[in-house]
Amino acid sequence: MSDIRVRFAPSPTGPLHIGGVRTALYNFLFARQSKGRFILRIEDTDQKRFVPGAEEYILESLSWAGLEIDEGPVQGGPYGPYRQSERKDIYKRYSDQLLKDGHAYLAFDTPEELEAMRERMRKEGNPSPQYNAITRQYMKNSLTLPADEVEKKLAAGEPYVIRIKMPRNEEIKVHDLIRGWVSFQSNQLDDKVLVKADGLPTYHLANVVDDHLMKISHVIRGEEWLPSTPLHVLLYRYLGWEGSMPAFAHLPLILRPDGKGKLSKRDGDRLGIPVYPITWKDPKSGEESMGFREKGFFPEAFINMLAFLGWNPGSDQEIFSLDELIKAFSIERIGKAGARFDIEKARWFNQQFLKRTDDAVLASMLRPYLEKEGVEADGEYLIQVCRLMKERATFIPDIYTDGKYFFGPVESYDEKIVAKKWNEAVKPFFMALRQKLTDLDPFNKEEIEKAVKSEMELKGMKFGQVLPVFRVMLCGTVAGPPIFEVAELLGKEEVLKRMDRFMERYA
Repeated sequence: MSDIRVRFAPSPTGPLHIGGVRTALYNFLFARQSKGRFILRIEDTDQKRFVPGAEEYILESLSWAGLEIDEGPVQGGPYGPYRQSERKDIYKRYSDQLLKDGHAYLAFDTPEELEAMRERMRKEGNPSPQYNAITRQYMKNSLTLPADEVEKKLAAGEPYVIRIKMPRNEEIKVHDLIRGWVSFQSNQLDDKVLVKADGLPTYHLANVVDDHLMKISHVIRGEEWLPSTPLHVLLYRYLGWEGSMPAFAHLPLILRPDGKGKLSKRDGDRLGIPVYPITWKDPKSGEESMGFREKGFFPEAFINMLAFLGWNPGSDQEIFSLDELIKAFSIERIGKAGARFDIEKARWFNQQFLKRTDDAVLASMLRPYLEKEGVEADGEYLIQVCRLMKERATFIPDIYTDGKYFFGPVESYDEKIVAKKWNEAVKPFFMALRQKLTDLDPFNKEEIEKAVKSEMELKGMKFGQVLPVFRVMLCGTVAGPPIFEVAELLGKEEVLKRMDRFMERYA
């Protein structure tokens, strides 16, 4: 078994954005390619932002996308628990170690005192006030207060947080597998809170401790975490784990279709495009945000599309199965620049997977839509409809909505075609063709085509005069599959009936 161990660590604070699913996907592909382990860890230490149902939503989303978890809250594993809220006692040992070694300190500042500090700094011309190596000297913490006063505050049960003691004048270098070497100046970093007043760790401490204890070899996450990486590097160093620190890879943002800014829920609502894998219903407002699944996307198409938002295979191939993605994936081919989300390209991916789906499978997937519309169809007939319509459909329901003429009489005709093509020269042609089709046996596409062509030769007609009208007679529209195949599937009786109805209407 490989030593590669990667994790996807979402917070259950709401729905899973497609950016989060892409992070999970890249972790999954890397793990599978290297015969490693893909771990799900729920980072639920922020109880104020916890949203009921969010964890279940995350699990369902990953399952729909086909990203099988090796270790996690449901699957278990040798390094559990896999919910951070169930690991609270583990973190105290390490926060105590940081305090003992002088790399962290207790801060007793009230929210009002913190805001007063920020306001004072803003007035002094600092637009981004921080609790850092300079400002901590003027605040209420265990670095500025006498030891006996600190003990009194602790004995009195005064609330406090634990902050990291950021060093002065130090360059912190991080090698990123996507971006190369990245440098940070410690003077520009603040003393982040490691343990909150409720005793739970913040993301920074918990994720470093958990990654170490769970033997995570690579941290593949969104670029929004890159500014936090120097803090994490210091924590590995201060806890004595620098030698076993995981490799880092920070993924580019998924951008709006116009390329200006990160794709958000608001963009999805404004543009009418999904930004979540499956539909999310807000437990407070009841508002629903449509997901890719409910929009009719195949999970395979969704994953294929998502893989290309930031990665390329180094070839012209665009359609990949999950197994093919596993074989082709490499972190080295992930780009640094943001990846623009293109809903039309996403639809194209879905269309390609729909085309590749077996006709019988498509028929079984279409049937629930037909039942909802009160439409009945024979099994073999439905399979043949799917065979004819799949080349032009983007989503499963399109087979019905674009091919209603397969399931009932034509309700309306393309009046522009009728006005342009139906004339006194064409009418005798179709009267004669009707008679030929009446006598036709067998009634299949080859014989139907022969009958049409022979009558065209007799009457001196061209395809452009005849076929658009024939198609409108049978389908009501000029768009659709090959008309001779449509006629064969409809059958002789139905074809003659539709020709009669049309010619009576436009006599």
